Amino acid sequence: MKKAYIEKQDLVERTLLENYVLYYRLAYSYVHNEQDALDIVQTGCIKAIEKSHTLKEPRYVGTWIYRIMINSTFKKVNEQSKVTFIDSPKSQEPETSDSYTDIDLENAIENLSDRERAIIQLKYFEDFTLKEIAEILDMKESTVKSTMYRSLEKLHLDLES
Repeated sequence: MKKAYIEKQDLVERTLLENYVLYYRLAYSYVHNEQDALDIVQTGCIKAIEKSHTLKEPRYVGTWIYRIMINSTFKKVNEQSKVTFIDSPKSQEPETSDSYTDIDLENAIENLSDRERAIIQLKYFEDFTLKEIAEILDMKESTVKSTMYRSLEKLHLDLES
């Protein structure tokens, strides 16, 4: 029993070290702040190591850790959005149609919901399959696929305007 626990923890630690930059890049794409991204990854790493004994299938360690990182990222983004809403005078200004005149892909992606952005990011920037994305986000594969196509349509419309 103890040997299995240690093996899982070692596997999780190795996977974290091998993919640290990917986790950082994922977090940074949401928060656009180096310190916040590092905090997210550190929190996710700690949680993954602490919960390594709950990993059921060692072959899915990568998707299991990505789920932890995504959830840590969403938690941080939600915390920040609450603070931004209260503290930022900008958030109280109505948005005008002029604000989208020079939109680029990064800004268009920012306009997607957290889940939509995660799907686009995991599919097109991290090269995960739809099945892997479904496992990471704990969604049905068909839901991931329809959300991805809907998100791509939103991006297309944003980039055209």
